[in-house]
Amino acid sequence: MEDRRFGVQNNQAAYDTTGERSQVTAGISDDAMKVLRNTYMLLGMTLAFSALTAFLNMNGTHPGFLITIVGYIGLLFATYKLKNSPWGIVTTFALTGFMGYTLGPIIGAFVAAGASQIVAQALTLTAVAFVGLSATAIITKKDFSFMSSFLTAGAFVLIGAMLLAFFMESSALHLAVSAGFTIFASIMILFETSQIIKGGERNYIIATVGLYVSIYNLFVSLLHLLAAFSGED
Repeated sequence: MEDRRFGVQNNQAAYDTTGERSQVTAGISDDAMKVLRNTYMLLGMTLAFSALTAFLNMNGTHPGFLITIVGYIGLLFATYKLKNSPWGIVTTFALTGFMGYTLGPIIGAFVAAGASQIVAQALTLTAVAFVGLSATAIITKKDFSFMSSFLTAGAFVLIGAMLLAFFMESSALHLAVSAGFTIFASIMILFETSQIIKGGERNYIIATVGLYVSIYNLFVSLLHLLAAFSGED
């Protein structure tokens, strides 16, 4: 008798869970939900690992623009090559840990200058933007794939502007690049989340890397913009 009652309670719980899921994620396939869950789980772990490496290198020196670019491209290429292998998870942590390592001295400089509030503000805005944009893509279930051409063109424009800003001492250009990356990263979060729930992305390792890079770019860009407007940059 107790077993039957237990069974009924389990069925009722399953019904309630299904009902709750349908209100938030109706229209999203089980495969897409699995990719989304795995992506967010891996993303959370890599963000924590990246924060740790940033903290450990706050008093260190930045490796420089060239090493940062070579390291990023090399680890990104390795991750794409190994995306269907358990080693892909290893390279994902290596990539995000390396990016956190390069971010550490930048954060350390703000803290040393007594501008830790700017770091906190950039971090808060990044978190709010990510949650808001991700929720928008999931709840509305709008297909943002039409933005792919715009994002491709925007990426080339931003890379060119970034290289130009690297060789030119123009504060206005640096500010424009940061503003451009803020907008670009925000749109990328919408696009990448949409790709997951619409079935365009089925590899959670690649989805994680894409979202991490967008979050990283958004945080760094907001950091520079807030510093510029506060007079700290």
